[in-house]
Amino acid sequence: MPESFTSIADLEASVGRQLGPTPWRMLTQEEVDAFAALTGDENWIHVDRERAARGPFGGTIAHGYLTLALVPAFGHQLFSLDDIDAVRLNYGLDKVRFPRPVPTGARLRARAEVVRLTRVATGRQLTVRYTLEIEGEAKPACVADMVTLIVLPDA
Repeated sequence: MPESFTSIADLEASVGRQLGPTPWRMLTQEEVDAFAALTGDENWIHVDRERAARGPFGGTIAHGYLTLALVPAFGHQLFSLDDIDAVRLNYGLDKVRFPRPVPTGARLRARAEVVRLTRVATGRQLTVRYTLEIEGEAKPACVADMVTLIVLPDA
């Protein structure tokens, strides 16, 4: 069940708080193949099972950007902004790292930390640090500081 923030004050009070983890989610070869086809990144380490089996990771791995693309879905599992009359827009990323490749077929989950909430002319900028973990691995797959613009009608 996601953490529900029902006001900007609730969100402000959550700075420094840890959220999660989410349930585990398997990353399939079919998803990797679809991402490769969509983006045109069909490097053999992602899509050629036979060649990748002889490669440095013993099999195919997910694209780093595919891993990053899962952050919004994990975010919806971690928290919601309920009863806040606002429009939320992706504003950008402050920092993204991929410390460990994700083997295809691995299970991932996410944790998040509300890093900061800053007042801006149109509302607030929310920065949340997501850490995507690989089951059984010490190093995370991805650590990303995602910035969301919360446009408030009465900003």
